[in-house]
Amino acid sequence: MTSGRVTVYFAALLARTEDGWVASDTELDDVETLADLADLAREASVDDDTVLAFIEQEDAWFGVVRVDGEEDPRIYVSDAAAAARSSYGEILLTDELLGREPEDDLDSLVNLDGTEDGEPEREADNEPTAGDEAVPPGPIGDSELLSDLGVGQKDLLALNGDALSEIADALGCTDVLEAVR
Repeated sequence: MTSGRVTVYFAALLARTEDGWVASDTELDDVETLADLADLAREASVDDDTVLAFIEQEDAWFGVVRVDGEEDPRIYVSDAAAAARSSYGEILLTDELLGREPEDDLDSLVNLDGTEDGEPEREADNEPTAGDEAVPPGPIGDSELLSDLGVGQKDLLALNGDALSEIADALGCTDVLEAVR
């Protein structure tokens, strides 16, 4: 008998304006890449001001993507290994963030395991696969992406539980974020 546990995600955009922060919940169904997410954030931007995209999988991990105008997005993920098991997490875990070249993942795309050349299959003894080595447990990304907004590196790395509410509290926009939850 399998448990019927449903994975709960929350995603929101926080756009900074001259009057403060404006929040909107967002659907990620049409977002397949980081570029799609950055475009969605830019659409929410007012005068190319900062937009933060929050993604959270309940009790597992959270991610923050910061988009400032046309600059490349800055990313922080609280637990890369947990996020890698999530379709939304995979959006954030780009090759660049993981420090690998795009072609590093070619073997997994074509499902080559070394047995095509007559090599014996590896024993299932918990040896790490190339994918496991590429996605470290724990935080990954730019842990200073919120420093100028009042959430320093040390504070961000220490967050767990309801991290997005704690970030919103530090930004002074808890009510705005909670209104879209």
